[in-house]
Amino acid sequence: MPDPSAVDAVHAVASDAAAVFVDLREEGRELDLLVGELPEGDWVRPTPAAGWSIGHQIAHLHWTDRAALLSLTDATGFGRMVEEALKAPDSFVDEGAGEGAALPPAELLARWRTGRAALDEALAAASPDTRFPWYGPPMKAASMASARLMETWAHGQDVADALSVRRAPTARLRHVARIGVRARDYAYAVRGLPAPAGEFRVELAAPGGAGVWAYGPPDAPQRIAGPALDFCLLVTQRAHRADLALTATGPDADAWLDIAQAFAGPAGPGRAPEAAR
Repeated sequence: MPDPSAVDAVHAVASDAAAVFVDLREEGRELDLLVGELPEGDWVRPTPAAGWSIGHQIAHLHWTDRAALLSLTDATGFGRMVEEALKAPDSFVDEGAGEGAALPPAELLARWRTGRAALDEALAAASPDTRFPWYGPPMKAASMASARLMETWAHGQDVADALSVRRAPTARLRHVARIGVRARDYAYAVRGLPAPAGEFRVELAAPGGAGVWAYGPPDAPQRIAGPALDFCLLVTQRAHRADLALTATGPDADAWLDIAQAFAGPAGPGRAPEAAR
């Protein structure tokens, strides 16, 4: 007879995975509502990302959704995609976005929707314990879904800013916040810096007054506090810390807020403070 605690643990993991799959689907649907009825001329509207229009943002999401789908279903095909990327490591992201943005908006929208649906099916069908290849360390399906949600939310923020739309933060931000916390040491490594010893305490006010999301030891001397939305904007580099209500206690925590990033790849330039734009 199986150990009941082990069975409960398996069920909990499966439940968490199912929840992030649903949240990823909903994050894509929310962005779809922003762009689905846009006039064709609005697809070339510039976003806060230099050189990227709304079309570039959706094309990039389609490109990375396709990469995730290949990782889950065709490791050989994904390997070829990585090889192509390595031929132009500094430009392949912009090139992929540019190719998609050159498509007629209706075609790009249809491709993005089809890709999202295929990825959703592949995530649900994936073995929960298998690690799939990625541009960084291999990931389980639930982690890949979290990463896709983070990127969908972040690029969706660029689209919303371009359209002057204020999005209401949701509980789905917990996935973005968690990645941001877990990626602390990566932000140092990608800059060739040593990571601080010991964990930080991060306490974030959840959207809608739904409590506090807390990470790290309660008695950690290095601490971050503030709204979850502001933390997510910071770690996705969609806003400068000067424009956010985040506080740091301790020099290491304060320094981290200047370099934090939740995304893989080179250190980004971030956004300038509003006063400087």
